[in-house]
Amino acid sequence: MSPIYVALDTPDIERAKAIATRVRHHVGGIKLGLEFFMANGRHGVHEMADIGLPIFLDLKFHDIPNTVGKAVQALRPLEPAIITVHASGGRAMLEDAKAAAPTGTKVVAVTMLTSLDANDLTSIGLSPDPHEQVVRLAELAKSAGVDGIVCSGEEVKAAHAAWKDGFFVVPGVRPANGSSGDQKRVVTPRAALDAGASILVVGRPITQAEDPDLAARAIEATL
Repeated sequence: MSPIYVALDTPDIERAKAIATRVRHHVGGIKLGLEFFMANGRHGVHEMADIGLPIFLDLKFHDIPNTVGKAVQALRPLEPAIITVHASGGRAMLEDAKAAAPTGTKVVAVTMLTSLDANDLTSIGLSPDPHEQVVRLAELAKSAGVDGIVCSGEEVKAAHAAWKDGFFVVPGVRPANGSSGDQKRVVTPRAALDAGASILVVGRPITQAEDPDLAARAIEATL
C-alpha cells in the first residue's frame, strides 16, 4: 500500500470524489480536513469511503478532555483509519481521545503546524525552537498512549529515534520541483520516508496538477 495520503481540502464533494477516483490506484488513502467536513459532514465522509480507500479524518480536536472524548465517540460510526487531535491539549485530553476511538482507528497528535516557524512560536509565548517543541510534544503523546504524531519532515527523524514504534504523519511534503505554498517547513517525499515517516500527506502537488493521476504516480515513483 502506498504511504501517500492525498489531501482533498475542498468543500466541493464532487471535485473531491473525482480526484480520489482518478488517483485511487496510486495513493494509500484520502485525507479529509475541516473544509470538507464542515461542508459535507458525516454523510460526505461515508460517500468518500465508498471509493474504497482508508479515510484520514483530520479535524485536529483541541478542547477540554470530556468534549474531545465525546466528539471522537461521535465519529465512531465512520470508522476512520486515522484521526487527529492537538498534542498541546494535554495528557488527559489525549488519553480521552484514544479511549473513545474505535479499535482500528489511529489517534495521532499534531505537534506543531507546518505553517508555523520560530517567529510564530515566540509570538505565542513558546520557546522559538520548533525542533524542541516537537520532541517535547512527541514525548507527551507517547506517554499518553496515542498512536503517533503529526510533525514536519524536519523533525520526524528525531521523533522516530525517540519513539521506535510510533506512527508518524508528515504533511507539508513537496516534490523536489514543487512550490512550497503557505508551508514553511517542507521536505521531499523520499527524504520524509527515509527519516521515519509512516505516511505522507500530499495535497496541492496532486490535486492542482493538470493530471492528478500522473502527479500521484510520479511522486510514488520517487519512493
